[in-house]
Amino acid sequence: MQSTLARPASLARSSATLSSSATHRGVGLAVTSPAPRLARRGANRGVVKVRAEASEKNLEVMRKFSEQYAKGSGTYFCMDKSVTAVVIQGLAEHKDTLGSPLCPCRHYDDKEAEVKSGFWNCPCVPMRERKECHCMLFLTEDNDFVGDEQTITIDEVVELSEGMM
Repeated sequence: MQSTLARPASLARSSATLSSSATHRGVGLAVTSPAPRLARRGANRGVVKVRAEASEKNLEVMRKFSEQYAKGSGTYFCMDKSVTAVVIQGLAEHKDTLGSPLCPCRHYDDKEAEVKSGFWNCPCVPMRERKECHCMLFLTEDNDFVGDEQTITIDEVVELSEGMM
């Protein structure tokens, strides 16, 4: 079974298409739609800028916070320190872009609204109330992936998170 979506008039001139296919309960589905076109008005119109890495300052702030919180809460980092490094990197990036260390392991429709609500700002409410860290940054001793360390160096954070974000 194959279906084609009609092209909106605004995109009718585009010859490029995006295709995807999937199966749902054994039925093959294919959808073809036009590739979006960006209007060019001004020098930066259509340009998407993405921060590749967190600032050194916030990376160090979040590293120190993570160590202090682990020690204060009696939790430990994951046995695979790359998990710890990537989460710290994500927290630092959110601190740079949003002003708060919003949990980097969740999807948000509106990050700014989530920051204002405070529920998922690290340490999140589930962590503060029940010691449940979705990111696996702060693990209790009964967790299968718990390591034995509550410290991580800035060099480890940089090295272990390189190429993973």
